[in-house]
Amino acid sequence: MPDGPYLGNAQFMQSLALILVVLVLAVVGFRFGRGQSIKVVEGNARRLHSLPGYHGLYVALWCGGPALILLAVWLSLEPTILKHLVLGALPTEMLQKPDGSPLGVARLELLLNDIRNTAAGNVASTANAYIQDAAARYQSLQQTSYAAMAVVVLSLAVAGAAWAFRFIHADFRARNRVEMIIRGFMIACSMVAILTTVGIILSLLFESMRFFAVVPVTDFLFGLDWSPQMALRADQVGSSGAFGAVPLFLGTLLISGIAMAVAVPVGLLSAIYMAEYAPRKVRAVVKPLLEILAGIPTVVYGFFAALTVAPAFRGLGESIGLDVSSESALAAGIVMGIMIVPFVSSLSDDVITAVPNSMREGSYGLGATKSETIKRVIIPAALPGIVGGVLLAVSRAIGETMIVVMAAGLSANLSVNPLEAVTTVTVQIVTLLVGDQEFDSPKTLAAFALGLVLFMVTLALNVVALHVVRKYREQYE
Repeated sequence: MPDGPYLGNAQFMQSLALILVVLVLAVVGFRFGRGQSIKVVEGNARRLHSLPGYHGLYVALWCGGPALILLAVWLSLEPTILKHLVLGALPTEMLQKPDGSPLGVARLELLLNDIRNTAAGNVASTANAYIQDAAARYQSLQQTSYAAMAVVVLSLAVAGAAWAFRFIHADFRARNRVEMIIRGFMIACSMVAILTTVGIILSLLFESMRFFAVVPVTDFLFGLDWSPQMALRADQVGSSGAFGAVPLFLGTLLISGIAMAVAVPVGLLSAIYMAEYAPRKVRAVVKPLLEILAGIPTVVYGFFAALTVAPAFRGLGESIGLDVSSESALAAGIVMGIMIVPFVSSLSDDVITAVPNSMREGSYGLGATKSETIKRVIIPAALPGIVGGVLLAVSRAIGETMIVVMAAGLSANLSVNPLEAVTTVTVQIVTLLVGDQEFDSPKTLAAFALGLVLFMVTLALNVVALHVVRKYREQYE
C-alpha cells in the first residue's frame, strides 16, 4: 500500500483506482477464460478435463496476481527511491551541519518531511527556495512514478491474461494449476506469519541485549525497586534509574490471579450449565448475551472499574475499617475477570458439547448420575480444550493494559495486598514508549526487556498446555 503519511489523498486515490482497474481486468479475464473453455469444446463441458470455472479462474489469477504483486513492490520501494533522488539534488550545505559534518538520520527525515509537506500543499510558503524547488521535483517525480507504474502494471495484467488464455483447451488441467497457485499462496501467507514471529523475537532479543549491556540481568530480574526515570544530566538527582522489575512481575501476577479466580469458575460453570443443563431456548438466549461481554471495548471496562467498582470497594472497606486505595488491584482484577468470562465460557462450552454422546450414554448405562457423568467423564474428556481456553484467558489477562491503567494505577509498589495500587508489565511498557523517546537510553530499552519476559512467560504457558493436551489425548482417544 502507499506510504500513507507521505502521500496526499490524490496519490492514494490514484493507487486505489489502479488496484480496482486490475481487479476489473481479472474479472473480465475470468469471463473470457470461462467462455473460451466452453467454446473450444463446442458447448459440451463434459469434454473438459476441468470445469469451465477453473479455466476462467486460471486466467484471472495470471491477470491479477503478478500485476498486484508488482504494484505492492513498486509502492513499497517508491518512497525510498524518491527520497534518495530528492536529497541527492539538494545543495551540499543543506545536508551538512554548521561544522561541516553530515546531518544525522533524524535531521534528514525532518528535512524530507518539510519537502513532502510543501509538495502536498500543507505549508503555505517557505523562505527557503531550495525547499520549494525540491518540493516541485518531488511532486514531479511522484507523478512520473505513478504514470510509469500504471503503464507497467496494466501491461503486465494484460500480458498475464493473454499468456494464460493461450493454454485453454479440452485437456488442459486448469484445476490442478489453480490449486497449485492457491497452495503456493497459502504457503506464502504462512511464511509471512512465521517470518513476522521471527522478526518480533529477533527485535526483542537485539534491543534487550542493548539494555542488559547497561543494566545487569540480575538487577533487572531480582531488583525490588522500579524507577526508570533517567536524568538529562549526570549532576541531577536520580541520574541513574532503578530497573528492578520484581514489583511489575508481582503486580502482573496479582491482578491476573484475581482475574482468573473470577473468570475460570464463572466461565466454566456457565459453560457446563449451558451445555448440559440449560434448555435449548434458554441456551439460545443466554449464550449470545454472555458473549456480548467480549465485544465491549476495554476502555469501557476501565471506566466501569474506575468510576463504579473502585469507589464501591473503597466505601465498603471504610465501612468495615479497612484502608482501601482508590486505585486497587482488587478492582482491576475483578473487572478484568468479568471481561475474560466469555473467553473461558464460549471455548469451554464448544469443547464440552463436542464430547461424543456415546460417552454420556455409557456412563448413564453404568448407573452414574448426571453430575457424576459431568465430573468423571465429560470434564476429563474435554480437559484439553478447557486448558486451551484457560490459557487464552491467561494471555488476555497478562496483556491487558487499559483496565489496569484506569483502575490499578501506575505505581510500582512491591505488595501482594489486593487493596493497594499496583501496576503491570504491559502498563509500564506503554508508559516507557509514550511520547517522543530516543531508543538509545536504558529507560526506553527497558520496555523491550519487559516484552522479552512476557514472551518467555507466554512460551512457558504454551509448553505446559501442550503437555496437558498430549497427556489426556493419549488417555481418552
